[in-house]
Amino acid sequence: MSRISLVDLRLAIRELGLSGRAVCAHSSLRSFGHLEGGADAFVEAFLSEHCTLLVPSFTWSFCVAPPASMRPLRNAFHYERGFTSPVRASTYTPDTDEIDDDMGAIPRAVVRRPDRIRGAHPLCSFAAVGPKAGAIIERQSPLGVFAPLAALADREGFVLLAGVGLPDMTLIHLAERRAGRQPFRRWAKMASGEVIEAASGGCGAGFDALEPILAPITRERKVGDSRWRVFPARETVEIAARAIAASPPLTHCADPDCLLCADAIAGGPI
Repeated sequence: MSRISLVDLRLAIRELGLSGRAVCAHSSLRSFGHLEGGADAFVEAFLSEHCTLLVPSFTWSFCVAPPASMRPLRNAFHYERGFTSPVRASTYTPDTDEIDDDMGAIPRAVVRRPDRIRGAHPLCSFAAVGPKAGAIIERQSPLGVFAPLAALADREGFVLLAGVGLPDMTLIHLAERRAGRQPFRRWAKMASGEVIEAASGGCGAGFDALEPILAPITRERKVGDSRWRVFPARETVEIAARAIAASPPLTHCADPDCLLCADAIAGGPI
């Protein structure tokens, strides 16, 4: 098992051309081998290189049942099956430190920092630290789920896949939107008791099909045992959106009965 230090991380960040840039990281801490300082060291390495680090910080546990008036068609949701979820004593706010267990150690480390800024989406928030954190996060809203990713692209930022694959790249959901697909609708309760619609992405299990298409703009490096791949956000969205628009079935996952994929390929909710 490889042993990685903060110095090793900073060297990788520099060699991949990420110093001083905004970076959305999707990561598996376990993939590194042994990282001295754990997830906190990963965050500190980017901040030491004057980066703005953006991570998904989803909280699907705040999802509630759809009201009768908020049930669009082609929404990859079986309304007739009903919806069961635990009763929550609280509602989502950007101040909460709650995050889904499957988001991983690095997003959790970002969310727990006192200097982080978190988006106002109750189910699919992003959190960021660093000099551009506020500018990247500020436009996120329940229906503006991909606003931080659009801001990342506008600022010539990058996406880092650290030990994970393209199915984890949320930026491709923005490319789907640019290709004409409507985001899916889910629901959350506000502090007032009102239930609102919240936009979300769909199935990403088929995004590996985009790998050869994105290969020409991909930078790669091993960091310990972890395979790091870096993608320029703006070019990635443009290339992926063109590919999806030209061949909508390209992103269908291996499950022929996947309702998320079928409804996305059809254009999403109506």
